[in-house]
Formats: sequence, C-alpha cells, structure tokens
Amino acid sequence: MQIDHEVDARGLNCPLPILRAKKALAGMASGQVLKVVATDTGSMRDFQAFARQTGNELLEQRSEGEEFIHLLRRR
Repeated sequence: MQIDHEVDARGLNCPLPILRAKKALAGMASGQVLKVVATDTGSMRDFQAFARQTGNELLEQRSEGEEFIHLLRRR
C-alpha cells in the first residue's frame, strides 16, 4: 500500500495524535493514505472514533512493540 504522508506522534498523548492527523489530512487530496505512528495506548480507540466522526476510512490498525500504527484514507 502506498503511504502518501506520515505523522510521527510518538510520545504524544490524547488528543495530540488526533490533532496532528487532522491537520495532515486537511492538506491531503481525497483518496490519499496517511500513516500515523503513536505510542498512546488510547490511540487505537481514538482513531476508530475519529474515522467514524469525520468520514475518513480507517484502513488498518496494528501494534508493533510499544507503537501503534494507524492507516487512514482521506475522504
């Protein structure tokens, strides 16, 4: 999968990973994919709610060690 933009939200707590993602998505074209790397354990739940509320598609969520990877497609 092609990643068009990546946000490093390691070490940031809620709501900062979401706010960084929102800002990044605002500058992206429809259909582009954003990767967010976070360390906040609540980010898994937060990004699910964010996708539902904004209409952006949550393509994938996974954990790699202490990091949480979120892939979103811009609506």
